[in-house]
Amino acid sequence: IFIQVSVRGPEDVAAAWPELASSDREVFGTLLLNARHQITRRVVISVGSLNASIVHPREVFKPALLYSAASIVLVHNHPSGDPAPSRGDIEVTRKVAETGKRLGIAVHDHIIIGANGHSSLRAMGLL
Repeated sequence: IFIQVSVRGPEDVAAAWPELASSDREVFGTLLLNARHQITRRVVISVGSLNASIVHPREVFKPALLYSAASIVLVHNHPSGDPAPSRGDIEVTRKVAETGKRLGIAVHDHIIIGANGHSSLRAMGLL
């Protein structure tokens, strides 16, 4: 549990899950946030292979609903080290964000972490 740690930007997300930068498998997770944008939980949604993981909005929002999250941040790693989003990353992000709108749970960002840094889909205009 991470109560009192606020998410103000991509650096805070990367700092909340530093081990993703060195993982040899793709891990997709969410940070559950309260109304003050403080992290209440870090949840692994899917662990995949070297370059893919399966993500469905149902699995993303199940813990958010269970733990009454006000909003979420999506986060996953690229074991290749390159944090640039793939077409699949963008599609999943948009699908999850649309589902979040219907549920009343905002998706603030999707941060991709690699050994060479991180990228924010919101900052890139992709969310």
